[in-house]
Order: sequence, then structure tokens, then C-alpha cells
Amino acid sequence: MAVLLAGKEIAAQIREEVRVKVEEYRARGIIPQLVAMLVGDNPASVLYAQAKEKAMQKVGILYRLVHLSSTASQKEVEDKLGELSAAPEVHGILLELPLPGHLDRDSLLAKLSPCKDVDGLTYENQGRLLAGTEGLFPATPQSCLAILEHHGLSVAGRRVVVVGRGATVGRPLLPLLLQRDATVTVCHSRTRDLAYHTRQAEVLIVAVGRPRFITGDMVSPGAVVVDAGINQTEAGTCGDVDFDSVAPVAAYLTPVPGGVGSLTTAIIMQNLLRALSLQGYR
Repeated sequence: MAVLLAGKEIAAQIREEVRVKVEEYRARGIIPQLVAMLVGDNPASVLYAQAKEKAMQKVGILYRLVHLSSTASQKEVEDKLGELSAAPEVHGILLELPLPGHLDRDSLLAKLSPCKDVDGLTYENQGRLLAGTEGLFPATPQSCLAILEHHGLSVAGRRVVVVGRGATVGRPLLPLLLQRDATVTVCHSRTRDLAYHTRQAEVLIVAVGRPRFITGDMVSPGAVVVDAGINQTEAGTCGDVDFDSVAPVAAYLTPVPGGVGSLTTAIIMQNLLRALSLQGYR
């Protein structure tokens, strides 16, 4: 039976490190501030935004939610993002996704200051990620790697298969893995014989947004499996990996909930501190 790779202990460690650093900033009169911008009333996004407020308060980060109507125009949202980007007291901005369908995401991101983009969505940060230089990068891919590294599971020289090529998880994972000397295969909806590829993986990372998509017969015995998905079903919360059939096959497996997802808010806190550094605060 697979050893479970839980994220809560790592998250607690990161939060304590952040709390200490935030305390140092506050002692110098600098109050780290994160603004989350939510457009519309997507229930999951509303809950996620509210949950982050409690977490930020516990480590001393000033958190503010800017909530615009689902009917807000492109110009209204762009103007607000531009205003927040120019505000010196705001050190990090989190644009909550998904956005209402009438909004142009790329145009909005162009108004977001790259050095305040704590979820690594802007083209500049994506370019920095590909170049291997300092920047702000998406939280979930970093969470996947933090769990592996915390448990001493190196990807260097190993066959890593990523299932999913989405902009927020699968795609940014590729350069992060290459920087760590992994040999990477990325699979997606057009991949032929997906199970063949997943069975080659020593480390399998899944982010497809489909409940229990990866089953035990698709996993090599002894593999490390990282489930970066989270789905709400009638039976409750589950990941993109079928836990019951994969756990007896894999050597290590992240649970859902309690795995990758439990780390993302803590990684955003880390990104806020990195944003402060990029803005010249030391």
C-alpha cells in the first residue's frame, strides 16, 4: 500500500517561516498586503477567496478582497487592476479564475504588474519560468514539487510523466521539472495510448480536472503518484487519480484532500514575500 504524501505539515512549516518574515517587515513599518480580485459569483472562487483571508491573517499579511459584479465591463476590470498595480501599499495581486466569459483574460493580465503577480499568470513571469530566471510562478506546480522534495523524492534523472497541459499546472510544471534534471513526458487529450505512457513513469503527476481519471492499471508498480486535481462529485471530494485502485500499486501517493491542495495557499504566501523582494523590499 502506498505511503501517503500529505501536505499539511509542509504547509504549516512554510506558514511559520512566512510569519517570522512578515513580523520582521512589520517591525520596520512595512505591512505586506495581498489583494485578491474576484469578478462574479462563482461559488468555489468565493469560498476560496474567503478561506485565504483567515490564513493570511494568521501570519500577519493584510488581505483584501476586491469583488466586482459579473457584469463588470472589460474597462472596469482593467482599470481596477491598473489601480492596484500602481498602489505602493499593495505588494501582491491575485486574479481569481475563472473569469466571466465576456472578459478578455490576456488584456486583463497586461494590466497586472509582473512583480505583484503572485500566481505567475503574466507573460513576463511565464517567460522568466521558461528562462529559468527569478520570477513569480504558479502555486500548484510548486506545491507538487515541494511535496516531493520534502519527502526526499528527487526527480533528477527519473522518468516523469505529466498528464495535463493546462496553463496553471501542467504547462508550468515542464520547465520546473527540467530545471531539476527530470526526463519529462507531457500527455494530454490527443495522446495516443495514454496508459502506455503513464506506465513508463517513475513519477506520475496528474492535473486533468477529471474525477478518478487515472486508475491502478495505468500506473507502474512502485511509482510515485502526485494528484494535483480536485473535483466535487456526488460522493464527495476526490482527485484526478482513482485512489482506491492506485494506492495498492504505487509506492507513494498524494491524498485528495490533504495533499497538493493543502499547500497552495502557503505557496502563495511565499510568492508574496518573493514579490516584496522583487519590488526592492529586503
